[in-house]
Amino acid sequence: MQLTLYTDYSLRVLIYLETVPSNQLTSIKEIANAYQISYHHLTKVGHELAKLGLIESIKGRNGGIRLAKKPHEINIGWVVRHTEDNLTLVECFDENSNQCVLSGHCRLKGILHEALQAYLHVLDKYTLADLTSNRSMLQELLLSSQPPVE
Repeated sequence: MQLTLYTDYSLRVLIYLETVPSNQLTSIKEIANAYQISYHHLTKVGHELAKLGLIESIKGRNGGIRLAKKPHEINIGWVVRHTEDNLTLVECFDENSNQCVLSGHCRLKGILHEALQAYLHVLDKYTLADLTSNRSMLQELLLSSQPPVE
């Protein structure tokens, strides 16, 4: 299974926000520069993460974003479920558009469903705190990779 760029970027934003000093505000532009990815894509991601209650957005001249929850409260499986737009691995997972002639008799659907559940179960075991347990190394890599913000 391959995660969409949207989910990948969502996880990267959360990782970045966990690496900045506590309660320090940062910007989408800083994050985009650090990862060398599209500012416009990250703006959409940031908006959705705020709607999900994972990040807090502060408006105004001295505004920015920061985590809205503690890292150990942000479950990776939950994030993936809420940022992936489609966990339909094969056509027969979607009863509305399924056209497969093998439906009802094929065992592949059950096996793939079991595999997807196992995949999500593994992700459910981890939090943002687990992803950032090497915080100082991540800080060094992220902060050294970005040019100064104008």
